[in-house]
Amino acid sequence: MQINSRSGLRYALLATASAATLFTATGARAQDTAETASEPQQQTTNDAAMREIIVTAQFRSQKLQDTPLSITAVDAALLEARNQTDLSQVAGQAPNVQLTEMGGAFGSSMAVYIRGIGQYDFNPAYEPGVGMYIDDVYYATLTGNIMDLLDLERVEILRGPQGTLTGRNSIGGAIKMFSVKPEPGSSGKVDVVYGARERIDLRASMNFALTDNLYARVAGVYKHQNGYVDQLDYGCVNPDNELGITGNPSTPANCVVDKLGERNYAGVRGSLRFNPTDSFDWIVTGDYTWENRTAAAGVITENNTDLTGADFRCGKFCTYASWYLPAGGQAGQAYYMPNSVKFWGWGVSSDMSVNLSDSINVKSITAYREYQQTYGTDDDYTPNPNIGGGGFNDLTFRFFSQELRVNAELGDFADLTVGGYYSDQKSVYFTRQDIRYIGMGNPALFLQFQGDDPVRADSKALFGTVILHPTPNLNVTGGLRYTKEHKDYTFVRKAWDGGPLVDIFGVGALDGSVAEYDGDRVDYRISVDYRFSDEVLAYATISTGFKGGGVTARPFTQAQAVNGTFDPETLTAYEVGVKTDLLGRTLRMNLSGFYNDYKNMQLPIADCAILDGFPPGEDPFPCAAISNAGDGEMYGVEFELQASPIYGLDIDATVSWIEGNWKRIGPMVGNNIRLEDPLTTPNWRGSFGIQYRGELGDNAGTVTPRFDIAYTGKQGMGRLPGSSELDFNPARAIANARVTWRNADEDLAISFEVQNLFDKYYYLPIRFAALYASAGTTYSNVGRPREWAFTVQKKF
Repeated sequence: MQINSRSGLRYALLATASAATLFTATGARAQDTAETASEPQQQTTNDAAMREIIVTAQFRSQKLQDTPLSITAVDAALLEARNQTDLSQVAGQAPNVQLTEMGGAFGSSMAVYIRGIGQYDFNPAYEPGVGMYIDDVYYATLTGNIMDLLDLERVEILRGPQGTLTGRNSIGGAIKMFSVKPEPGSSGKVDVVYGARERIDLRASMNFALTDNLYARVAGVYKHQNGYVDQLDYGCVNPDNELGITGNPSTPANCVVDKLGERNYAGVRGSLRFNPTDSFDWIVTGDYTWENRTAAAGVITENNTDLTGADFRCGKFCTYASWYLPAGGQAGQAYYMPNSVKFWGWGVSSDMSVNLSDSINVKSITAYREYQQTYGTDDDYTPNPNIGGGGFNDLTFRFFSQELRVNAELGDFADLTVGGYYSDQKSVYFTRQDIRYIGMGNPALFLQFQGDDPVRADSKALFGTVILHPTPNLNVTGGLRYTKEHKDYTFVRKAWDGGPLVDIFGVGALDGSVAEYDGDRVDYRISVDYRFSDEVLAYATISTGFKGGGVTARPFTQAQAVNGTFDPETLTAYEVGVKTDLLGRTLRMNLSGFYNDYKNMQLPIADCAILDGFPPGEDPFPCAAISNAGDGEMYGVEFELQASPIYGLDIDATVSWIEGNWKRIGPMVGNNIRLEDPLTTPNWRGSFGIQYRGELGDNAGTVTPRFDIAYTGKQGMGRLPGSSELDFNPARAIANARVTWRNADEDLAISFEVQNLFDKYYYLPIRFAALYASAGTTYSNVGRPREWAFTVQKKF
């Protein structure tokens, strides 16, 4: 059912207010049997569902239910019960959160969105819309963030603008991962997994004390699994094809060149903790990550045979993409681009906490990180040499950040946080592009060049938050943040041999061009929360956020570089919510409603005619520009439930609804986006999980079966050039099942699981359609098919 923005907002706020009234009445009846919020949680089961999770979303330790924010927190026990070992799995069971593994032209990266706000372009010149943190250290790029949940204590997903309390401005929200800290004593854990397509996972962690006040912790992971999309040799499969494409003599008899969608990943992390007194705590952490795998599991989803000359679709789990181009233009001989992704990165951080008194704490967080990623692309995803195009990419990145925070308790009346943040980053994006589909078979018009663009960026910020306690049950929060940022870009365009580039399509004229962006911004947060009873907390918040402006990072002309500067996108968010613990803390329900006023949205545009000075639709140059597309509004409702109705039975569920409308569309967007289009999809998401821990008796341990299902509504994919109709990915529900036996001492566990239990075939939601107008093809990544695995875990 379509509703307008005002009625949608009224619906969200009335639903939340009505629920608050109902929950307040219920909480009052249950008050005699519930514990006070300041007392430790009484566990109703030995499992994770009703465990009290302590979060630090406001930079002080608080129970999840005492934090007046829309926040999903998942601790290590629930991660283990669901067998969630990477971040994208957690997002599937959080309201209005979407994490999508990218591929193709985007390498090893992940698109991250919360409440319809985020970013999918991996280029470090563009800021993520959602802040990613590991142990309070900001992770400034989408590349390399397909993160393994290695040795984590918990994950916190904060929805809505963050910045008055977080290190970096984050317009959509923040995802924070917290590792297990080194502790006194010795302990360890080893997990061994074997599963479908020769899956092998090895995970281990060890904690030990070096002295009475110096502790160490080491954790490592290795994952390998064969791919699930066959890369086929088109000439081998179709030896008499009309295009005259011949098979490679080295291709095996089954015509399978490789398997796309492979996993091949390793990582290690080590921490030292010096904790001589309760007033001083210092943790130094280092980590290293390595990845070497085939490209993402993509298949052609649209094929215009008038342009390709043949139908290059071969089935649900196969592709004819070749990563091959014959000799032509600057390419004196035929060559293959790598169909693989290689990544290595490392980082080190220092987290020092000093209590100057019982009421004042100073924390310093210093971090450095760098990585390198190389990969090849097959832009048209076909073997046709007449429309071929592709590239080789080598991205290097380094990042330094420093944050200083002071937390103070001002008696019983207020809590104060003030701090400063600084970050400095540099990326160098080397690429060799061979774009032949523009020349359509004429070597003189092939767009072939080398780019080697350094981009530097720095961000400085001051922030502060005060939480007032006028009465024991009432808190009033006010926060401010000032951010100043600078970015500069140098565009290098050379011939393949490093010499001057013949100025085809204006690319050569870009060589040596420099562009800059400077901006500053003040954001705020105002929040009021009131505890009606021990069981019910209600809150209301107004907050703002922004994603920094910049310059188009992939210009094809000087005009696109100079005129392609875009302003920050901004958000003003209004939210109300209630958090409840009912029936003796065996039932937990949280509900929130929000309205977002979203301005100057940054989106890619399909036609750079205005930037290049041409009439609309008559620009002869390629376009890869970012622009401020327009303004809109989004509103929605989110519901989370946890329950332990009887001993051993744990249930968790989420439901979220979001709607959005365009209010203004900028002139550069063209007809690709229209005012009547939905601003965000899918409208509906939901998840459900249930497990029961059964005692076997006679010291035989326990058996815990678990079932999870996550629903994603139909999702907009945009419209293809020349089409008036929007395309949608159909709705899908993905189910997982797992059964675990644990011995009586709970130091040995054996599990069997099935992921994608009903073998649902689906595409991931981001389609690669940039070449459809010229090459006639689009491609998408395919979701993983049904997979099974055995896991053995030993604790010591």
